[in-house]
Amino acid sequence: MNQITEILEALESGDQQAATDLLPLVYDELRRLAAAKLHRQRPDHTLQATALVHEAWMRLVGDDEGNAHKWNSRGHFFGAAAEAMRRILIDHARASSADKRGGGRHAIQLESWNHPAASEPEKLLMLDEALGRLEEQDAVKAELVKLRFFAGLTIKEAAAALDLSTASCERYWAYARAWLKAELED
Repeated sequence: MNQITEILEALESGDQQAATDLLPLVYDELRRLAAAKLHRQRPDHTLQATALVHEAWMRLVGDDEGNAHKWNSRGHFFGAAAEAMRRILIDHARASSADKRGGGRHAIQLESWNHPAASEPEKLLMLDEALGRLEEQDAVKAELVKLRFFAGLTIKEAAAALDLSTASCERYWAYARAWLKAELED
């Protein structure tokens, strides 16, 4: 874990070799997170876990303009990776539902929907909109939802990434789920 943090610091200071050093250390975990995210996708989904990891990697460190990345820990890096994967899935859902757009949105039940990247892209778009509203009210709870839904982290892993106690993380998770359920039912 220290090695990842050291490489992230080197990357932040502009060391271009650091990105090359970082990938082998985090690739397996990123691949596992991406596979978990895509596990409940419809069978004919065109986005694969490897492609999701590679696209997220390019968004994280593929900046050719030399902009410094601000990752101060392993948890912060994986939070950024979760956000990148979330945005990729949202973009993919928008593209695949472009022909289906319109005012015909309908409410969904959060309990019956086990993952944001479910088989219907409309559901993912609804969650993204609700998540944006939650983020305006409480950024930490919104980040927790991103880590749980989009990165597939457990409560314990998300608590570590957010530097929270497991008990606080469980309370935040219960609140965020109830809040999202109410938003999605409206």
